[in-house]
Amino acid sequence: DVQLQASGGGLVQAGGSLRLSCAVSGITFDDYAMSWIRQAPGKEREVVSCTSKSDGTAYYAESVRGRFTMSSDSSSENAVFLQMNSLKPEDTAVYYCAKTLAYTWQYDYWGQGTLVTVSS
Repeated sequence: DVQLQASGGGLVQAGGSLRLSCAVSGITFDDYAMSWIRQAPGKEREVVSCTSKSDGTAYYAESVRGRFTMSSDSSSENAVFLQMNSLKPEDTAVYYCAKTLAYTWQYDYWGQGTLVTVSS
């Protein structure tokens, strides 16, 4: 079974940094993407970043471009990370990692979510 487990959230002051991790297991092929998606209270879900596992193509939402970086672990190709720098109060949300069907915005597996709170 495919399993995703997100971690690394917490409370940080504005301007600070956090690194989210997503441990992935059970995927046996490379034709997919991984996404980080966030949802703030009262707001719609937002795709923060998405990276293709097959060709490395990356997408970043305009709201985080230049501040967030998605990467993977070279020793464990299924683990993905989200380095978040220069955090703003508006980045406060529950962050989810999700396995993404290749070349789509469809998600077939989700991690449990990790809460990021940025204080002003």
